Amino acid sequence: MPENILVAVAWPYANAEIHVGNLTGSYLPADIFARYHRLKGNRVLMVSGSDAHGTPITVRADEEGTTPEEIYKRYHHKFLELFQKVGLTYDLFTTTHTENHFKVSQLIFLALKDNGYLYTEKSLQWYSPTLGRFLPDRYVEGTCYICGYEHARGDQCDNCGNLLDATKLINPRSKIDGSVPILKETEHFYLDLGKLQDDIVAFLEARKDYWRPNVVRQSLGQILAEGLHGRPITRDLEWGIPVPLEGWEHKSLYVWFEAVIGYLSAPIEWSNLTGNPDAWQEWWFNEQTKSFYFIGKDNIPFHAVIWPGQLIGAGDAFARRLLGEEQGKGKRLVLPYDVPANEFMNLEGRKISGSRNWAVWANDFLTRYDPDPLRYYLTVNMPETRDTDWDWEDFLRRNNGELVATWGNLAHRVLSFTHKNWNGRVPQPAELRPVDKEILAVVEKAFEEVGESIEKVQLRAAISKAMKAASEANKYLERTSPWLEIKTDKQAAATTMYTALQVVNALKVLFAPFLPHTSERLHRMLGYEKPLFGSQATEKVEDTLGEHTVLRYLPEGGTGKWHPERLEPGREFAKPKPLFKRLAPSIVEEERARLG
Repeated sequence: MPENILVAVAWPYANAEIHVGNLTGSYLPADIFARYHRLKGNRVLMVSGSDAHGTPITVRADEEGTTPEEIYKRYHHKFLELFQKVGLTYDLFTTTHTENHFKVSQLIFLALKDNGYLYTEKSLQWYSPTLGRFLPDRYVEGTCYICGYEHARGDQCDNCGNLLDATKLINPRSKIDGSVPILKETEHFYLDLGKLQDDIVAFLEARKDYWRPNVVRQSLGQILAEGLHGRPITRDLEWGIPVPLEGWEHKSLYVWFEAVIGYLSAPIEWSNLTGNPDAWQEWWFNEQTKSFYFIGKDNIPFHAVIWPGQLIGAGDAFARRLLGEEQGKGKRLVLPYDVPANEFMNLEGRKISGSRNWAVWANDFLTRYDPDPLRYYLTVNMPETRDTDWDWEDFLRRNNGELVATWGNLAHRVLSFTHKNWNGRVPQPAELRPVDKEILAVVEKAFEEVGESIEKVQLRAAISKAMKAASEANKYLERTSPWLEIKTDKQAAATTMYTALQVVNALKVLFAPFLPHTSERLHRMLGYEKPLFGSQATEKVEDTLGEHTVLRYLPEGGTGKWHPERLEPGREFAKPKPLFKRLAPSIVEEERARLG
């Protein structure tokens, strides 16, 4: 029976270009996972959008002397362009700066207040005398009081990963002008995580056996060691979502609190855009839904601790406020099923740094190379359990030795040889021999193994198993040697090539979640009229906040199945073209020279 799968993808701050570390950290694994489940026949909803209210956006706006809205829209459009090129099939990629997101976020705030999980408190916050305003935590840097890292942000330390109390930073300084801020009293709403701790711990205990160790360590482990405490969810800043209460007109909801609510607001917006306003409820009020959150390790506490706390705390008060007292009664939001957070990708032995241009920028990469080699290398090198490293020499080796020589060569020589000797038609086989049945069984088993790995979000293992099946298919050709068979027994050669075509057709599907562009091309070469997947399109949406552009995956037309149909004898197929390009060794030094 089809399952409801919510694929919730980290929302990128709309203040910088996306590099390969961002792609392999969350965006690409989410797409591979979503494509597989679509092929399997599950009901997939993949959502995300640009985080328009993050402090980095206001920091960049201040630096450039422009508005946060101009900054977020500029980068949002770059994201849309990139995601279409790479082939990320978001059912909706939107932004947090929409009327819909404002409303949903404010309702979550009010639901938490209804249920007694918010409280107000006066506290000291960093204030800049030179600027005459309070500084959000990300506007303040200093030395981490836990690990001693000298460039910790006020909200979180990138070195040790801990959430921080900004007022405890050692040697604080303003990111805007470098001046030393002072502590000044202000009043804010707090999320009472301490009151929610028992429920959050119970939730994590139920999932600890199948979540990744780094996620359990940074969630359940830290709670048991340190406990949970209230965290402010409002801030002294007008760029953002207004606090929906009188007397709080000059404060907004804290971005860490409202951005994760996008995983709920985006499905609601998607439902409205598709003309079925209640469709989102199948993913959010159905206890059988499996929701997967694809993020980097720096966001684990927000997604594995705080977001579940918000969902638990909202209870059915959110549904009652949104849908009405009677219709919403008893409807509780679904908690995360898994948070498969990745570690970081480094570059040539050093940490990626955008400010130092020590990065492989995705849009720039695609001006020189095709998207599937990028997707392939980021998958075989995905930092699932430890940090990994992008190395240009390794990229060259993988492209030429695996994509071109193993999979691309297999597909091309099978189709070319058959097209030449059987007039572009699938040959009629004799009775299959043990060697033929053996390779077909190998590929059939690969479907089971690859699917199992993808469902566990072990994508490196999954693509390795797919490539291993391609290697076995090459061995099959070497054993049967159809180029020799055809000289003495054309019927035996026909049986070999009939079998090889079935194998290539199957491998095309095995590789499709990872390499959708070349799999789609091969699918067409084999004579299929309808594509494996649907299409992507951008759409402009108007609301009271103005116009925003969204990216949508349109499933209509996609007829792919996880187990492909058999190619019938006599079926016509096109003269093949190579799937991948062999790259020159010179690219290694050329690309390294671009760094920094």
